[in-house]
Amino acid sequence: MDVPDGDLVDRARGGDLSAFGELVERHADVVFRVAARVVGPDEAQDISQDAFLRAFHRLSTFRGQAPFRAWLLQIAHNAALNALARKRPEPVAPPHEHNGDAETAPADREPAAMLERSERSQRLEGKLRMLRPTYRSLLVLRDLEGLSYEEIAEVLDMPLGSVKGRLHRARGELIEALRNNAYDWELPR
Repeated sequence: MDVPDGDLVDRARGGDLSAFGELVERHADVVFRVAARVVGPDEAQDISQDAFLRAFHRLSTFRGQAPFRAWLLQIAHNAALNALARKRPEPVAPPHEHNGDAETAPADREPAAMLERSERSQRLEGKLRMLRPTYRSLLVLRDLEGLSYEEIAEVLDMPLGSVKGRLHRARGELIEALRNNAYDWELPR
């Protein structure tokens, strides 16, 4: 049986480093994914480590009014935005220059289908990176990580109504970006 996050936080506050280590293991993947979607995969590991370090030093400020995961993702999101603000904007690499790891598919899939899936994923990643960081974060938290609107409001420190409205606009911008210069997304006009 998994120990609830709140219990692990209490133990970590009391000096139990293994409890905090368990929190890190439990939430490392989602923190990395959120950071990667904001700053890119190259810097996501550094952002993730920074977020966990900040969280450890700020455990005393965690009140437990929201889930620990939401509190941690807020720290990770802010760390990613801070890193993004510190660096100069870089042009998004065309899909053929993307060096990301292609997802491995079962051996019975045809190579052409695997290539098409990989290319689509790379183009989608490129389109996501073209969006404003806040819109990108909203889409990642809701559509990829499955957070509720309330959790997103907590993570982004944004009113619930703003989350819903901005998420709607973010989806609209992404769809428009996909329509422009994306011959195979099969999106209706």
